Amino acid sequence: MGLQQGTSRKGLPDIVFERIHRSIKSGTYKPDERLPTEHDMAIEFEVSRPVIREALRRLREQGLIYSRRGAGSFIRSMGLRDPLGFGQLENVADLLNCYEFRLTVEPAAAAAAAMRHTPEDLDSIGRALELMRDATNRQSHREDADYQFHLAIALTAQNNYFSTAMEALKEHIADGMKFHGVSVKREVRGLARVFAEHEAIAKAIADGDANLAREMMLKHLTSSRDRLFLASSKD
Repeated sequence: MGLQQGTSRKGLPDIVFERIHRSIKSGTYKPDERLPTEHDMAIEFEVSRPVIREALRRLREQGLIYSRRGAGSFIRSMGLRDPLGFGQLENVADLLNCYEFRLTVEPAAAAAAAMRHTPEDLDSIGRALELMRDATNRQSHREDADYQFHLAIALTAQNNYFSTAMEALKEHIADGMKFHGVSVKREVRGLARVFAEHEAIAKAIADGDANLAREMMLKHLTSSRDRLFLASSKD
């Protein structure tokens, strides 16, 4: 789990912080669970203990962990809650507002991902894309893979604000994708068209073309919104 490759664009404390941050948000650790010792984490990440201390300092500042003198660092339960506090979707207007927010944030994340991606990041995007390809070939839509694709791009942007927003909006996005999946199945080659949109985004990111990645993500989300609400208006 060493961090010596793919670190040219950011420092080792940043990478360690992001890895532990992801583990906390994914539920790997439970409230009040003790983190491994600095020594053990230094071995795990193949970095020095000062690097680990700096990452832990940032986690404490963000309220994700707390320390007990002589006992180590522990997961703060509030750190596992949705930091943005989005409520549940109540109506169609809420879903439309969610799309409006995504149309602002995700194209920027895609552009950043094109500029900052590592081979590991591209693998994550590619795995989600392959799941979507398989589902498309079976004339099916996998909301989980669709969400993982968009989340992988937000993580690849290497800006916690992008990924935290996507994680906080997971249920909202899932609802939108579920309705969108129903709408595209009604179209001839609808699923194939949607997959092609995702594929174009992934290619632009892999090619390092930030402007095209931004454009393709904007086009995809706009089309998704329009397909969904056009279908809703006909029902």
